[in-house]
Amino acid sequence: MLPLYQKYLEQAKKNKVENKKFLDKIKKQKPAKLDLIIQGLDAEAFEEIDCLQCANCCKTTGPLLLNKDIDRLAKSLKMRPAVFTENYLKIDEDADYVFKSMPCPFLGSDHYCSVYEARPNACREYPHTQQRDQIQKLPITYQNSLICPAVAKIVEALKQHF
Repeated sequence: MLPLYQKYLEQAKKNKVENKKFLDKIKKQKPAKLDLIIQGLDAEAFEEIDCLQCANCCKTTGPLLLNKDIDRLAKSLKMRPAVFTENYLKIDEDADYVFKSMPCPFLGSDHYCSVYEARPNACREYPHTQQRDQIQKLPITYQNSLICPAVAKIVEALKQHF
């Protein structure tokens, strides 16, 4: 991971308590146009952050896989869903399918995803800062700020905005 990206994550970890309180306060205030504000900050952050220089999400945090994700991945790998499940997945404490181990088994040493076109929906949407209803996603934004340097940067910029 690039030193600048590491710096963003270290700052997020250092500001964990402050950031949690800030995002909880924002959630209670329900500011108008929060979606547009966060989406703008997302665009700015990803002008600087290159996922292929990081891949921390793929190294540390596995997605929840839905049946449609399993079917799509199995088809792309030319195997039956049951075989895919047996080879790659386990059921976690919430009774959800997740990868047996991390980093993601489909993450290459070059940080490219070998199943990119068939990747799980959770991966497609990550880090969720470009979606609607951001007020509902603030708890996951907090969690993602500890994993993704772009989200850490977004949270810091959001604090400056408010």
